[in-house]
Amino acid sequence: MTVEGFFERLRTEGRIVIVGASLAGLTAAETLRAEGFTGSLTMIGDEPYEPYDRPPLSKAVLLGKASPHRTDLPRRRELDADWRLGVAAAGLDLGARRVRLADGDEVEYDRLLIATGVRARPWPNETEAQLDGVFVLRTRDDAVALHRRLGAAPRRVFVIGAGFTGSEIASACRYQDLAVTVAERANAPLVGALGGVVGAVAAELQRENGVDLRTGVTVTALEGDTSGRVRAAHLSDGGVVETDVVVVSLGATRNTEWLTGSGLGAGPRGVACDAGCRAFDFRGIVTDDVFVAGDVARSPHPLFNYQFLSLEHWGNAVSQAEVAAHNMISPSADRRPHIWVPAFWSSQFGVNIKSVGVPTMGDQIMITQGSLAERRFVGAYGYQGRVIAAVSFDNTRWLQFYQQLIETAAPFPLEYSTVDRRPEGRRPIPADFPDPSLPTHGPTVTLSGYSPVDRRLVFTPARH
Repeated sequence: MTVEGFFERLRTEGRIVIVGASLAGLTAAETLRAEGFTGSLTMIGDEPYEPYDRPPLSKAVLLGKASPHRTDLPRRRELDADWRLGVAAAGLDLGARRVRLADGDEVEYDRLLIATGVRARPWPNETEAQLDGVFVLRTRDDAVALHRRLGAAPRRVFVIGAGFTGSEIASACRYQDLAVTVAERANAPLVGALGGVVGAVAAELQRENGVDLRTGVTVTALEGDTSGRVRAAHLSDGGVVETDVVVVSLGATRNTEWLTGSGLGAGPRGVACDAGCRAFDFRGIVTDDVFVAGDVARSPHPLFNYQFLSLEHWGNAVSQAEVAAHNMISPSADRRPHIWVPAFWSSQFGVNIKSVGVPTMGDQIMITQGSLAERRFVGAYGYQGRVIAAVSFDNTRWLQFYQQLIETAAPFPLEYSTVDRRPEGRRPIPADFPDPSLPTHGPTVTLSGYSPVDRRLVFTPARH
């Protein structure tokens, strides 16, 4: 059969399975149909719900402005898919091209897309994590449970971790006039994602809005009462905070356990793939029938020194899924690379925060517009003499300009004038990211490499 004949048959009679029925999975399915795929399409998801939007769960839903049951993602077209919801994928047989499901069933494929995303990292002490009143926030069910408890007017909410999600939860609590304490091991909120300079602004913002912010501390234990309800949190500085609601916001874990022994290059950092979204096997050889997209993917990015990046960003999930879907049914000459510029946004304490690029790669920052004191500014990050990222507080309209600087590897420090540039913003200062050997809570970008802190993995091939 010719190459053209193979792909024509794949497009009309092929079997495509998508594991992960969320934003990336839905986008890939819609793209496949839009590009003329008429074969069988199977969507597998461990939650019982059709794809829904996650960002509102820590924002509008907690604020009571949206129902968690009305966050379904809009559909661009009919999918004509076989939905296997409420059952998780439990294993993958690469040789036989089969996905094993937790209910014992198996689904065969000609092309597979892995879009299993991430889950909230739980409190590490399982007994304490089971206390009534201890929550995480990742799924629709998480949001329903937390929203219900916040509505019962708790005496105090205790948030562990001041990354983006933890800070948004604290913001939602203060909006509802709930007392809230946030504990963060770094010296300020958002430090792991945006560095200490911007983190100091975020700390002022939280404290001025009534948050009891405890930085430079860790939580050593959660204490329950005789009825099994959480009653207090113990801190590393000896402090004790009485609380009846604890929200654990310690970042995310990638859903790759089901691929153990499959032969794919998958582990705690995600599933490695090339820029065309094709998965690597454990030897580093690219596969031709398994693709990856969304939060669970790790792929090299030419704009960022070909670092393998894992991006937990809404826009990245959409862009990567579209590329993966196109490439799944296209011959090599027609395939595209995934080179989306990372972008992220958050809304907390009435301030819109947005970033482009990879701030965590920056070793210096310049406040090129506005000022930190006014909390309305744009900061540009530099790395090895070029602009690598930018972040804005209530000043998002200029980010497209900075994105172009990133895409063209513009020199850093920025020498030319920009609108509303102040004298103090004419020289770079250290961005003040934490020592990489001491990871902070809630990273939004994970960089791979040969760091001494990289976890060693032992691969045991499956028996076929």
